[in-house]
Amino acid sequence: MPNHLNILDTPIEYVKGIGPSRGETFRKELNIHTVRNLLYTFPFRYIDRTKFHLIKDVKAEGDNIQLKGTLVSIEKIKGKTNRSRITGIFKDSSGFLELVWFQGVTWLEKSLKEGEEYIIYGKVNVFNGNKSMVHPEMELVSESAIHLTSTFDPVYSSTEKMDAKGLDSKTRRKIINSLLVTIEEKDVPETLPPYILEKLKIGSAYNTLQWIHFPSNEREKELAVNRIKFEEFFFVQVRLLLSKIYRQYKYRSAPFATIGHYFNTFYNHKLPFELTSAQKKVIKEIRADMGKPVQMNRLLQGDVGSGKTIVALLSMLIALDNGFQSCLMAPTEILAQQHFESISGLLQGMDIGIAFLSGSVKGKKRAAILQDLKEGKVNIIIGTHALIEEHVVFKHLGFAVVDEQHRFGVAQRASLWKKNDALAPHILVMTATPIPRTLAMTLYGDLDVSVIDELPPGRKEIKTIHKYETARPQLIQFLHSEIAKGRQIYIVYPLIEESEKLDLKNLNDGYERLLQYFPQPDFQISVVHGRMKAADKDWEMQRFIKKTTQIMVATTVIEVGVNVPNASVMVIENTERFGLSQLHQLRGRVGRGADQSYCILMTDYKISKEGRERIHTMVRTNNGFEIAEVDLKLRGPGDIQGTQQSGLLDFKLLNIGTDRAIMDTARNFALHIIEDDPKLEKPRHENIRQEVARLKHQYKDWARIS
Repeated sequence: MPNHLNILDTPIEYVKGIGPSRGETFRKELNIHTVRNLLYTFPFRYIDRTKFHLIKDVKAEGDNIQLKGTLVSIEKIKGKTNRSRITGIFKDSSGFLELVWFQGVTWLEKSLKEGEEYIIYGKVNVFNGNKSMVHPEMELVSESAIHLTSTFDPVYSSTEKMDAKGLDSKTRRKIINSLLVTIEEKDVPETLPPYILEKLKIGSAYNTLQWIHFPSNEREKELAVNRIKFEEFFFVQVRLLLSKIYRQYKYRSAPFATIGHYFNTFYNHKLPFELTSAQKKVIKEIRADMGKPVQMNRLLQGDVGSGKTIVALLSMLIALDNGFQSCLMAPTEILAQQHFESISGLLQGMDIGIAFLSGSVKGKKRAAILQDLKEGKVNIIIGTHALIEEHVVFKHLGFAVVDEQHRFGVAQRASLWKKNDALAPHILVMTATPIPRTLAMTLYGDLDVSVIDELPPGRKEIKTIHKYETARPQLIQFLHSEIAKGRQIYIVYPLIEESEKLDLKNLNDGYERLLQYFPQPDFQISVVHGRMKAADKDWEMQRFIKKTTQIMVATTVIEVGVNVPNASVMVIENTERFGLSQLHQLRGRVGRGADQSYCILMTDYKISKEGRERIHTMVRTNNGFEIAEVDLKLRGPGDIQGTQQSGLLDFKLLNIGTDRAIMDTARNFALHIIEDDPKLEKPRHENIRQEVARLKHQYKDWARIS
């Protein structure tokens, strides 16, 4: 190994047992370049070497188990498609078990030894009374002597190419074991101050590294796992908070000191309803932010129908009172048009220049809007991503609202606020997709978060009911009674991207069946799906909005955007095929008027355990944040809308669905440290500063909103 380097920075090929060829495989397959990368790639589970099962005691489809016995025979078998497999017979004192491998045949044929004693690990399948284990992990008993000091043996993730190079979990165990023997405490820099280690009663960085790979008991394993989880989230929070301070220093905005004519006239004379206490609280937070000469960066969360748009409008009027223009950008033309119509209606008679801009606004009309915007005659402009095009120029943009911000890319959002040359506009991003608190802390830890957690007065809670296919006759009867009252109905079919044709067939079959129950000309039905041209889709939606049709049959394209207060029933077909957050969004399409609304979840009798939990959650609660927490636990963070692009969720051990207590602790420590020492200049924070500097090059800028 090169002497001039810290052992952790040593290139992987210099490690004993690796070399240039295997080093290249580590780089390409697992992105492991250095000793640090190798040692900080942790086991994904452990084998408890003290516990062995007997073949006779094994039940079908149980957990992974460990057996000890003899490999009686092995045989290579050629399949019909010329693909070979290896089969073996394994026995212990209680019986026999068939072993099968379909991959790595050539390597296994050379390495497996008949008549030798092995420790094997895997899941046993039982078919027609015969027990078998597919792709078991194998280790010669004679070679497991290095594990006598450790109760738990680490198991590392691998790939076919890694196995072909002889770098399976067993080999890596040996390499890491010999590395850890040579590494001393001085080789592993401590990243946390002594007072945190003392307060949390966690081990040093050196001990943690030893324990995470080869714990001698459950306590050591637990200490190591908890320290790593804490550290992962702690440094995310420190970096987000430093990023927030940096942005406040770098991006100056105009302070909106005046609450004047426009705001007061609207608030006192035009406001169509009394604001909820949650709305008042959020407006107070926004006013305080916009009154400062630093750029506001605020995330506004609120369920569908909670009144986010009125908050955005009141904030725009504050900007106007201070001589600045505002813009609102929405992800779809339908949603942008809806905002425009709603806000135009509310501002009627107030002599405020308001315009709409999207890709469909062309020619002289577009040119006139752009000219008026440049001259400052347009005070508020609402539109799609057309707003961020280069030739869209503002006179004085002071406030920008981004609706359903996860639908926009990072560059799109950033180019919006760069529309103001001298000072950055204040930013309000809104989402109707409730974000669990744990996820919000991770993704938006550098933003101020406001929540509207109550519905406007007069709104009735939507009744959610689960029905099986056998209840279809009663459902049809109920829909007839609602239409007789003058109400409208959504019927939504699932959309699975890989199977658009199948989904279209389901939707068309459903439409044909509905025509039997709701025959023309007495009833009219709109049909909307993703394969339609935008103009056709809009035409069908407009027919529904204007009450020309009583029923809208659709795929999930109506998930966000359509506002039809007269629609009182949402029927979701094949509910088990929808995600929880999607179901909640769909339910939010109804319940927008004063009438009692219903969401009816239709399913077959065969539903998975997870499917049942989703449906039970929907029936039990209308609270979007509660639903989001359940969704996070069921699906994990990678599937929650908009998080894939963030790059913030690449935690090695932390699970943001279940490690709430650790995250809260880490966040609180980070907050106290940055409040006390915003530049990390104090001697006791030296190692935190060094670790932040080391991590800096690994991540993109996390200021995703601005």
